[in-house]
Amino acid sequence: MTKKKVNVTQFRTWEETQINATGLEIKIDLPTSVRYLKSVSINLDWDRFRETKLARQLEGMSAHPLLKSPHLLDMDVSPAIDIEVVWYFDVDVCQPESTNGENNYRIEEAGKWMAEVSRKVNKLLHKDDIITRWHIEVEGDDKGKFLTAINLISYFQYPVEEPASINQVHQFVDEKFQKLLLKVNRVVRIADETVEVPAA
Repeated sequence: MTKKKVNVTQFRTWEETQINATGLEIKIDLPTSVRYLKSVSINLDWDRFRETKLARQLEGMSAHPLLKSPHLLDMDVSPAIDIEVVWYFDVDVCQPESTNGENNYRIEEAGKWMAEVSRKVNKLLHKDDIITRWHIEVEGDDKGKFLTAINLISYFQYPVEEPASINQVHQFVDEKFQKLLLKVNRVVRIADETVEVPAA
């Protein structure tokens, strides 16, 4: 990723035994040339039920430890990788610094470009099996309400379609991740071209 000038600032794995889940979180700081976004995080989620089902399909995996767990074998699930992508907007430059006297002015102005970004992102990703939503946090001061967090979140799911070997699984993940990075970059460009903030 260094050769592609992708600045990965966080790379961590996690495991939650109570829900039989495992994950990988990657956080990427965006270059200063990007005007309205600060960073992107990519979270890959996997669970033991899917891993067990996949292990049953692959050659040479008969000794996989999860195949010794009856409660995992009983679950009939289709192997798939869930990926959550979060684009973190810079709240300091994505809304007016001051108000025109109306309590909700700053939020309403941000809402206008958010609606346009949503339209373009939905058009870009319409062929994907995804859900996209905004996460915002609101506070107030003597000038009215303003946003303290503006995050665009997309949830992707990629079914793992009957690979015959672990090498095919690796190839599948690599191909999907490369395509995902292209879409992540396209959303970054959409935001940079779409966000319009009235002068203070």
